[in-house]
Amino acid sequence: MQCCSMKMGLLFCILSVFLLCLHNGWQEASIYNYWRSKKNVTVLLWNWPFGRSYSLKGDVCWDLYKIPNRKLVDQRSLFPSAHVVVFHNRELIQGRQKLPTDLPRPQGQRWAWMSLESPAHNGNLQKFANIFNMTMSYRRDADVTLPYGELLPVEPEGNLVEDSHINKTTLVCWVVSNYMNHHKRTQVYKELIATVPVKVYGRWNKKPLSSADLLPTISRCYFYLAFENSLAKDYITEKLWKNAYQGGAVTLVLGPPISDYKAVAPDHSFIHVDEFASVQELGKHLQRLAEDKKRYEEYFH
Repeated sequence: MQCCSMKMGLLFCILSVFLLCLHNGWQEASIYNYWRSKKNVTVLLWNWPFGRSYSLKGDVCWDLYKIPNRKLVDQRSLFPSAHVVVFHNRELIQGRQKLPTDLPRPQGQRWAWMSLESPAHNGNLQKFANIFNMTMSYRRDADVTLPYGELLPVEPEGNLVEDSHINKTTLVCWVVSNYMNHHKRTQVYKELIATVPVKVYGRWNKKPLSSADLLPTISRCYFYLAFENSLAKDYITEKLWKNAYQGGAVTLVLGPPISDYKAVAPDHSFIHVDEFASVQELGKHLQRLAEDKKRYEEYFH
């Protein structure tokens, strides 16, 4: 499996998807024809997401992705010649960056609104009405979809199915830092621990895991709680793509509707909380599943 999942290293994943869209064309015919007519396209990143910047020296589009005739820059002085200008929403909403509405906007220049946050953290977007030409987000209906992760087929190394029970010592585990009583996931967690034990890690209970310890720790768990802090359409983060799938635990998900998960994740690779009439019933199901090696291993096929 290959995936790009964590915000800290997500920038080049974002830009690679965006640049590939510009290079290969978009589904919408009018946009596709527009980009085909451009021999060279300059993409200006107006503000770096989350304040983390990277060097753009050289021809990064070609050097990193073998995409010709595309130039990625972050010098605002190139605004007049940029074909696309990308704005990251977090900094705009927080007032740390402003749109260049005082500058003459070149004819044909596209402004792209980018966000990886759920609607609960995007702020009031009404003031941006009729300003942007395209959207970039995790949502599948965005002009450019930037998922937190994806699964790609690779040649298997060893028999993963036979190894699925090895070194499993914990029934359920959860890594959480942002623990809020009003979150739906907190309510489900409180009900779940009344039925089954859940081992919790993270800053919330002062048991943080280093990057080196994260996946090995999860690998010792039968089930991992990939509970999102916001329940929003298509909002499926690294909790599924990295923590659960790469950690090698069967995933228990709470987030958007099950149909959103089925649209992007393999069949029978997760358990959705909404599939059960009660959390107590869910807990009992997890206990039975952990004891049934054959049924448990089916999640790794």
